[in-house]
Amino acid sequence: MLRITSQVSEARTELRRICDRTNDEQILHKEATVREVLQSVQRQGDSALIHYTKEFDQQALKPDELRISGSELDAAYQQVPKELLDAIRLARQNIETFHRQRVPKSWVQFGDDDTVLGKRYTPVDRAGLYIPGGRASYVSTVLMNAIPAKVAGVPRRVMVTPPGEGKVVNPAILVAAQESGITEIYRVGGAQAIAALAYGTETVPKVDVVTGPGNIYVTLAKKLVYGTVGIDSLAGPSEVLIIADQSANPIYVATDLLAQAEHDPMASAILITTDATLGQQVVAEVQRQLINHPRQMLTEKAIAHYGLVVVVDSLETAVALSNEFAPEHLELEVEEPWSLLEQIRHAGAIFLGSSTPEAVGDYLAGPNHTLPTSGAARYASALGVEVFMKHSSLIQYSPTALRKVAESINLLATCEGLPSHAESVKRRVGTDEPGEP
Repeated sequence: MLRITSQVSEARTELRRICDRTNDEQILHKEATVREVLQSVQRQGDSALIHYTKEFDQQALKPDELRISGSELDAAYQQVPKELLDAIRLARQNIETFHRQRVPKSWVQFGDDDTVLGKRYTPVDRAGLYIPGGRASYVSTVLMNAIPAKVAGVPRRVMVTPPGEGKVVNPAILVAAQESGITEIYRVGGAQAIAALAYGTETVPKVDVVTGPGNIYVTLAKKLVYGTVGIDSLAGPSEVLIIADQSANPIYVATDLLAQAEHDPMASAILITTDATLGQQVVAEVQRQLINHPRQMLTEKAIAHYGLVVVVDSLETAVALSNEFAPEHLELEVEEPWSLLEQIRHAGAIFLGSSTPEAVGDYLAGPNHTLPTSGAARYASALGVEVFMKHSSLIQYSPTALRKVAESINLLATCEGLPSHAESVKRRVGTDEPGEP
């Protein structure tokens, strides 16, 4: 049953509990398991990947089966309906168009006395993209991770994903990968896949950046290999928070809450509304829609543990609670969403108006659906091309410009007790300081 409260203090307590739902006492035990997997893959390479794929995925692979073959990639197109292929291509086009607008540009600035300052942006050499298996076929996750890497100009883009029954990878996943410019795909998942990307094996190449969501073992593996490789984020269970007033349609709101809850038993679905009647209608509608829901068991579990309806006296209070929670997805189902937007400070993605369900952003609007969770929207942003790029500072000083700042550098270097720093400038500007030849 979806809980409902009109007490702001109780709501704050519940929102904190939901935000902290991944901080359980079993994390340390799971982290120890992940460390063991990482070390085994680092030492044993492909043989460890094969061992853990059999242990965790119950699939017995041979070394030459780790990489998806060209014939499998070709065959995937024959197994995907044309209508789905068209939808994949529409999503690809929208996502690529959006991300091309976000590519950072190198720049230089010429100052007085022939000084030059600037930034030069370049892509990483190799990117590793993790695509989860399990409860669903995450075609959209392929698009959202692969396309920004392609747009960023990463020369080698590698995808890993766990094999299903009979060692098969969903053909829609393979088609989406190829449509996004990925042809190097390995059938391996879990922490062992992250280890392979971070350290390299005989078959799987070592990469520079690893992106993509996964279960707690994948997330812990990304956390532990950070520093050896870059990562996008530490993704937690998905979440939606809906702010609604009397204009909202309770059927739409209930459906959007369930659309989030059906992801995972730990997904959270929250409504904050100024209309008590709407709140009651949504609770009833959620129960009605759960009857015979195809993913009823896990969806009911998510709603029971991490679903919440909060009735507040004003939209200002609703916004304040939302900003404290910093949701991954925020829907503004209110009469004037753009007016309310000015008060929103923390959210991974914001959906404005009753005709903009989260599903639009999940699949094909264009902005990335890989978003900060568990309150990370306070300081983090969506996955974008920047994750696959790095920048180098450009600095050039003429002799005249160096002479002008020589004394300031000398003072700062002396203050820090670093004489050779000062000396490196003195020798160039021809001062009469001791130590000059």
